[in-house]
Amino acid sequence: MPTHQLTFPDNALAQALFGEQGGNLRLIGRNLKVKLNARGNQVHLEGAPDALSLAGRVLTELYAVMEAGYAVAPQDVQYAVRILQENGATSLKELFLDTVFISAMKRRITPKSLNQKRYIEAIRTHDVVFGIGPAGTGKTYLAMAMAVAALINHEYIRIVLARPAVEAGEKLGFLPGDLYEKVNPYLRPLYDALHDMMDFEKATRLVQRGVIEVAPLAFMRGRTLNDSFVILDEAQNTTSEQMLMFLTRLGFGAKAVITGDITQVDLPAGVTSGLIEARQLLAAVDGIAMVHFTDRDVVRHPLVQDIIRAYEGRRGRQVKPERGGKDA
Repeated sequence: MPTHQLTFPDNALAQALFGEQGGNLRLIGRNLKVKLNARGNQVHLEGAPDALSLAGRVLTELYAVMEAGYAVAPQDVQYAVRILQENGATSLKELFLDTVFISAMKRRITPKSLNQKRYIEAIRTHDVVFGIGPAGTGKTYLAMAMAVAALINHEYIRIVLARPAVEAGEKLGFLPGDLYEKVNPYLRPLYDALHDMMDFEKATRLVQRGVIEVAPLAFMRGRTLNDSFVILDEAQNTTSEQMLMFLTRLGFGAKAVITGDITQVDLPAGVTSGLIEARQLLAAVDGIAMVHFTDRDVVRHPLVQDIIRAYEGRRGRQVKPERGGKDA
């Protein structure tokens, strides 16, 4: 079996790279079927030639990232393996050091997959961006980070976060309270993401002043949004008319990011999803970017990937079209 040995100049960085009790090395070995043994600032690798080469590349790339000041966590090791398996020419340093925002918890928000990097670049360069893909791929979270960073840099005067209040198994009328109290649970995920980006009190002040607005999609009707960063979440649950209404709200100096998962449409049977239709109609329009995520872009618990694949496999066996449209 071919072997290889790597030596890293900085012993402290090497130990951090290897992980607590060699945990990061075990992750790489388990994913690539390679044996890795560390001693001091050296690591000995043994495995099939291609896997050996990839494992060495993962370690050297991550070491370069750490030299630049990035603290590599175990999940970053998993992302690194996945990214280099997908495209061996990728520079992890360029990817992991592309800081979108530093959250209220001082956590650096960066892309964790090639599609996340493409998504961020699309938001930087296009006025309208669609992020389409399964749950856990960072579509809304990264868009929120980009919006907050742009607001802090005075690129926009406000952030507008919208979601369709579509019932999924429960009737709004059965919930207690007035209209605001009924729709507020649908907006909770947007508030959660916002509070992860900003100090709670600061976020609350900005919401109270209207600098950040979180509202049901229906509240957008009749408005023109100038100099605003607008995010429409769960867009698969918009109707064709709602999607057109939203897209035509954009005014001068505005940017819109539309996110959704076309495999999770909660609209009544026979109602066309506005997101599916928009994907078909607007794909070739200049100035509009569409980024499609897959299960390989999931950045939640590793089991989420397996869950998504299992359900996609079931859908494939059933050979049923997506509810709300014919697009696949």
